[in-house]
Amino acid sequence: QVQLSESGGGLVQAGGSLRLSCAASGRTFSGYAMGWFRQAPAKEREFVAAISSNGGFTYYADSVKGRFTISRDNAKNTVYLQMNSLRPEDTAVYYCTAVRRSGSSWFNALGAWGQGTLVTVSS
Repeated sequence: QVQLSESGGGLVQAGGSLRLSCAASGRTFSGYAMGWFRQAPAKEREFVAAISSNGGFTYYADSVKGRFTISRDNAKNTVYLQMNSLRPEDTAVYYCTAVRRSGSSWFNALGAWGQGTLVTVSS
């Protein structure tokens, strides 16, 4: 089982950047596709980005394509989300998790969610 801990959130002005990190424990980290989801106040959690187990493929929600970059370092058991050109609508709690894909949709493969990290973008 993989356990995850997100960090790197904070308050940033619109147009700014943040890099989120997700540290994983467990020997099987490198075997999982990983992803980020986010949940804004009063909204449902939504998919943001995913990366294959070896980092060779990445996938993005249309709302963040061209602005966010997901990456991973399997030697460090860490997944990153570089967020540039942030907008107020990016304000949310961001969660990382192992992911699975069904058709064009992405799901949490672990079932449970971590505590997430809060990103607040001011206008």
